[in-house]
Amino acid sequence: MTSTEKKTKPGLRDLPLNARYRSNRGDVVKDFYLPAFRVASTYSRAVGYFTSTSLALYSRGIEKFARNGGQMRLIASPNLTQDDVLDIERGYSLRDILTRATERVLNLEDAASVLDGLGLLGRLIADEKLDIKLAFVRHEGRIGIYHEKLGIFRDPSGDLVAFTGSSNETAGGLVANFESIEVYRGWLDGDGERAASLEHDFNTLWANNTPMLSVEDFPEVSRDRLIDLGKERKYILPATADALAFPASDEDSPERFAIPEALRIRDYQRKAVDAWFAEQGRGILKMATGTGKTKTSLIAACKLAEAISQQREEPLVVLIVAPLQHLVDQWMKELREFGIRGIPVYEASRAWLPVVEEQLTQMRLGLRPLVAMVATNKSFSGDKFQAIMDRIGQPFLIIADEVHNLGSASLRSMLPAKATYRLGLSATPERWNDDLGTSALVTYFGNVLFELGLDQAIQIGALCRYNYHPRLITLDEAETELYAELSAKIAVRMAAGEELGAADPESMLGLLLRKRAGVLGHAAGKLAALAGDLKAHRDAWFQLVYCAEGARPANTGEPDGPNQLREVTDLIGNQMRLTAHVYVSDTPRTERKELLRRFGRGDDLQVLIAMRCLDEGVDIPDARTGYLLASSSNPRQFIQRRGRLLRKADGKERAEIFDYLAVPRDGIPINFELERRLLVRELSRANEFGKLSQNYEETLRVLRPLKERYQLMDM
Repeated sequence: MTSTEKKTKPGLRDLPLNARYRSNRGDVVKDFYLPAFRVASTYSRAVGYFTSTSLALYSRGIEKFARNGGQMRLIASPNLTQDDVLDIERGYSLRDILTRATERVLNLEDAASVLDGLGLLGRLIADEKLDIKLAFVRHEGRIGIYHEKLGIFRDPSGDLVAFTGSSNETAGGLVANFESIEVYRGWLDGDGERAASLEHDFNTLWANNTPMLSVEDFPEVSRDRLIDLGKERKYILPATADALAFPASDEDSPERFAIPEALRIRDYQRKAVDAWFAEQGRGILKMATGTGKTKTSLIAACKLAEAISQQREEPLVVLIVAPLQHLVDQWMKELREFGIRGIPVYEASRAWLPVVEEQLTQMRLGLRPLVAMVATNKSFSGDKFQAIMDRIGQPFLIIADEVHNLGSASLRSMLPAKATYRLGLSATPERWNDDLGTSALVTYFGNVLFELGLDQAIQIGALCRYNYHPRLITLDEAETELYAELSAKIAVRMAAGEELGAADPESMLGLLLRKRAGVLGHAAGKLAALAGDLKAHRDAWFQLVYCAEGARPANTGEPDGPNQLREVTDLIGNQMRLTAHVYVSDTPRTERKELLRRFGRGDDLQVLIAMRCLDEGVDIPDARTGYLLASSSNPRQFIQRRGRLLRKADGKERAEIFDYLAVPRDGIPINFELERRLLVRELSRANEFGKLSQNYEETLRVLRPLKERYQLMDM
């Protein structure tokens, strides 16, 4: 090539480069990175963490550069867990630990786009166009994270451009975040010395001659793994002019735990938060379903994080424990509104364990002010998550959603003693027939320090008003015979000294009581009554039907009767031709979201038919009419179901609740006193629903004959 040809070929000196790039004044990718890659022959970069996602994204910007003969060196910080750090500090094999760390990251991601990007890196390594080293702080026996960010471009003519700044080689660093970089052009007075100094710093790093830092070769095992992946993945990312202009990743957006500006904090929420702080960050909030317990707790957590940061300059670990996966998903959504991407802890540990370890390590090293995890009860109580909690040494807040669930003997033993701050949430924190479990919850979380009952919530407008329509259903002949037989057996058990309130669910008395409740819950007459009420509301939307669990009980030795869920589905969908769908525990999570979306539209799905799954925490504020076929004396269940129907929504003035109460025929030969005691349990739900309704007189009128028959007029 002649000297004239060399001059006509563009280089770094020919680019219209600025001294500084900032997100509000231009596109860093389009205006700086892409032009520099087009003309450079070498690129050296020291940047943040080694993660599979960041490396995959990094590959998108270097493919064309590499095709043109470019050579690249990358220094990244290994993603060390707390155990890795401790092992290095104890003097264990550094090579083994780094191999373990990189293998853990490479095993984490299996998305096609990530694997394609990693495969490209493997091909570049195999072609000797890319070399990677890992750097971390190692000073006076302590391990820290290398977090410096600098880069150097050189072109074939020897011109140099160096830069420093906040930008990472990730989607967030290059596109999504608000970033700035300082650029030093080697041919300009003043810039040249700084550019040469940055290049010297990088070369010193690469040679592992920087005090306080340890720079190690990329583990051979992981290097070979990337090369093998390059052979397997044949997909080639497009080498276009905008190769670096990849979509923004939500994972890279900045976080700031803050109360949303649009959130209107109610007076009762302020009082609840103040009461919790007055008790040194411990206690239980007993708030009616639908009154905003989730947001109240996050307001408290946000204020706690702020106080700890300002007063003690410490980070905060927030652990939220919820009973079911769909509740974890709802908490994740709420956290995002408060500016935080929580870590969902459920299903396979390989999906969440490395993320938890990484963020806790960052916190330990002072690089992260907050870690928020949301776990199901099942994952929370697992050995892997319990081991993580044992190692947490920072200020620690646990928020227990539906806290009554954690009072079971197995779960309460798992509650972390290290959690300085504790907050329990429930409309019904008292455990049904379990004084020991309730006492254990109070001992751990603290007393109920704020209470907002349903009547107060309705009065202040936090929940909507409602009408209550009890329907008395008389058992048929076969049901009455079985009911009388079960009642007689229950009477024998009680005469022997067994107590209703203390009955073990798995004892003979418990089994008899459950079968008796099944007779009432599955009473055949309920379907005819339901059909009549549905016919009167056949043009209405936003309707819920709660079915009894299992099948209709039968006499000993006979097969169980029909399944109420199937009967109701046939009645509503096939006979009445209403658009309906079941919503049960077997319904996949993705399908549940779609069903709730369709239900909320008000022009597609009229009725959801549920069995237990809409009891706790599901947010369906549009529900306006509820039909309660299931018979339960447990107050928690009917309070939760009523709460589903009383949430506020646009255009919703009040809710309608139909409650189907099965009762035995008059005159059957049963123990009157026993039946009276059992009936008190059944009627307590109707009384609870009726007294706060807008039509209490209807409840009194319908129940009066039954109360007179069993001498219960004082209820």
